[in-house]
Amino acid sequence: MSKAPLLLPVILSGGAGTRLWPVSREGHPKPFMKLADGQSLLEKTYLRAASLERCLRVDGCPTVLTVTNTEYYFLSRDVQTKANIDSLFLLEPFARNTAAAIALAAHQAIRRFGKDVVLLVLPADHLIGDLGQFDAAVSAALDLAQQGYLVTFGITPTAPETGFGYIEYGHDLGGGKKVSRFVEKPSVDKAQEYLSAGNYLWNSGMFCFGAAALLEQLQCWAPSVAASVQACWDATGSQDQLDSALEIPAAFFESVPSISIDYALMEHSDQVVVVEGGFAWNDIGSWAAVRDLALPDGQGNRALGECIFVDTSNTFVQSEDRLVATVGLKDIMIIDTPDALLVADANRSQDVKSVVSELKLADHHIAKLHKTVSRPWGTYTVLEEGTNFKIKRIEVKPKGRLSLQMHHHRSEHWVVVSGLAKVVNGEKTLTLAINESTYIPAGHKHRLENIGSEVLVLIEVQSGSYTGEDDIIRFDDEYGRE
Repeated sequence: MSKAPLLLPVILSGGAGTRLWPVSREGHPKPFMKLADGQSLLEKTYLRAASLERCLRVDGCPTVLTVTNTEYYFLSRDVQTKANIDSLFLLEPFARNTAAAIALAAHQAIRRFGKDVVLLVLPADHLIGDLGQFDAAVSAALDLAQQGYLVTFGITPTAPETGFGYIEYGHDLGGGKKVSRFVEKPSVDKAQEYLSAGNYLWNSGMFCFGAAALLEQLQCWAPSVAASVQACWDATGSQDQLDSALEIPAAFFESVPSISIDYALMEHSDQVVVVEGGFAWNDIGSWAAVRDLALPDGQGNRALGECIFVDTSNTFVQSEDRLVATVGLKDIMIIDTPDALLVADANRSQDVKSVVSELKLADHHIAKLHKTVSRPWGTYTVLEEGTNFKIKRIEVKPKGRLSLQMHHHRSEHWVVVSGLAKVVNGEKTLTLAINESTYIPAGHKHRLENIGSEVLVLIEVQSGSYTGEDDIIRFDDEYGRE
């Protein structure tokens, strides 16, 4: 009896999601966006991977490998814990596209689980319906991967879509079809031609292949990529092989070509097959895709949040904290967040990324951060700021602890709203309960820790000549930050 293959889901959780600004930002990108049901795209991807019948399990727990940026590690770990799965992490110092991410994931998978492990590569920003059909497609792909094929998943086109790449397929292989070629995002006329031909599928960006087969094929068709990835992988050798989070050395990673797995390998290899997915699929790549998740009213209006439409048609509104009213609008998108508002022509959702480009040119913080910012220990929200002052609401998770730190240019006053805090303030160590406070002069070493079982909430009032986040010196930090 043959040994059952080890199927390791590899979650690619990167990308800035600039077309989904102002909700998706550099410091809190698209995979962490929460949809109307309260789940983020990353959480949905974790749950989908864990539901697979043939998903690898360690001590009975579904296990995946997440490739993400170092800055998103703690955010990702929180989502993984909520999804009740186990994840290894491969942490990139910066983006180098999918060929590098997948090849390094193959090296890590082989080192951890052996050369027979099969990878199921899943982007973290897809929505997939009908998990039974998804499981069936993955099983078919796994069988083909065991035969040495590199498998991609195709989606049956429902319209002449110009926002996706296409896959042309040839003869049937039993469970999949031989790929004839990959096609870039086409014009409307070409997309209609592909739709009419009947042997084209949308390229989903999901893959399944043996880790060893992937590396062998990469060596054959993209030797410069394979060699630079190997050198980068070898440089991780000083790290503990059993570490759940493996950091990629920046100096070596910088030399790896920034190229997609499609360009580097899939478009060249003669071992590529496609499995047609019989499931609903949505690449959440723009506000138009998010809009389509909401049910329309009689005038084609859709809303996520509290909204009133008056003499309005074909308009989409997403609002987080307040009611939005529209009067006399048509074909408009309105995305409202606490510190930024987007109003756009509904037919130009792809152009939202241009706003982010303008913000980055101006070095505007709204391109990167929300008013509420996640940290390994919890979150902080800027309530108000002005000349020589800033007011924050701070939440610290149970057992969470800020770094031992000091500020040169500001003093801080902490007032506990709920929970129980342990505070280091200079030479003193204090325990603060509700309505108790402490004052921390500039130049004092200090630390905040939640020693209770509930979330610790406090108000921080900063005052001084400079209240920027970079006025901080860390003396000790359990999260490994500088």
